[in-house]
Amino acid sequence: MRAPELVAVLLDALPRLATHEDEFRDLDAALGDGDLGITVRAGANAIVAALEQLPGDAPLDQVVKTAGKAFSTANPSTFAALLGGGLLAGSKTLTGIDWLDRDEALRFARTVTDRIAERGKAEVGDKTVLDALVPSLDVLEHATGSPDQVVTAMAVVARDRVAATAALQSARGRAAWVGERGIGHPDAGATAYAVFLETLADALAAHDD
Repeated sequence: MRAPELVAVLLDALPRLATHEDEFRDLDAALGDGDLGITVRAGANAIVAALEQLPGDAPLDQVVKTAGKAFSTANPSTFAALLGGGLLAGSKTLTGIDWLDRDEALRFARTVTDRIAERGKAEVGDKTVLDALVPSLDVLEHATGSPDQVVTAMAVVARDRVAATAALQSARGRAAWVGERGIGHPDAGATAYAVFLETLADALAAHDD
């Protein structure tokens, strides 16, 4: 996938993601301050607006860097800062890359994940986005098929891990303040990531037609 194709797919997927604002708000309200819905909606819309202003020959690293800056500054939340910072770190792995294949996508995604884990001081099992993100990348490493099929497989695993987070007690962020009362509620950030994969898979399939 080249940069213009990535931009087209994101411009299709992100508005769909933004429509889940209420779902993310309600999930986050059960564990924290309920601002995730606003964060995702504002961030997704900000990325769309920023990508629409990019020149048609913008390289892959600039596309992702632009997305990271837009998301991190759209709303002053921890999730925005973590994800935006991760995207900015990941964009550096794409410098000089003209074609985003699975190996490059995996290298990029693992860099994003490592930065989120480092800045958030979190690991798998802490009931964060990492609980869905990390297992999905194992799928990316080994799955075969078209891009939409691979991302669909990643989304299935992410959804399964989202459900598993309901049994966990949050160990990081505002959600940790809730303590045992948070058990029984899935993590909102992990859910947002799973939904993003689902919307991305749909967009990839549409653009493959």
